Amino acid sequence: QVQLVESGGGLVQAGGSLRLSCAASGRTFSMYAMGWFRQAPGKEREFVASISRSGDRTYYADSVKGRFTISRDNAKNTAYLQMNSLKPEDTAVYYCAARPSTYFTTYYLGANEYDYWGQGTQVTVSS
Repeated sequence: QVQLVESGGGLVQAGGSLRLSCAASGRTFSMYAMGWFRQAPGKEREFVASISRSGDRTYYADSVKGRFTISRDNAKNTAYLQMNSLKPEDTAVYYCAARPSTYFTTYYLGANEYDYWGQGTQVTVSS
């Protein structure tokens, strides 16, 4: 089992940047594929980005491609989401998620594919 704690959210002006972190408990972080999702008020939770166990493969939602970068440091048990060129429509609560994966290079896109979730961190982008 793994526990996830997000940090790094906040208020930023449009065009600005934030880096979210997701710290995982336990010694088997490298066994988990990781994902970031977000949920804006009145909307359903949506996929943002995912990364394989090895970190070699990543996938992004079209809405963030070219602006956001997902990464991980298995030695630090932490996943990251670097968010650049932020837009007001990026405003949401951001969640990290984890699932154990047999495969080193597989990533997962669906929220229902993840077993563990953090509590979320608020990102607000002002215009």
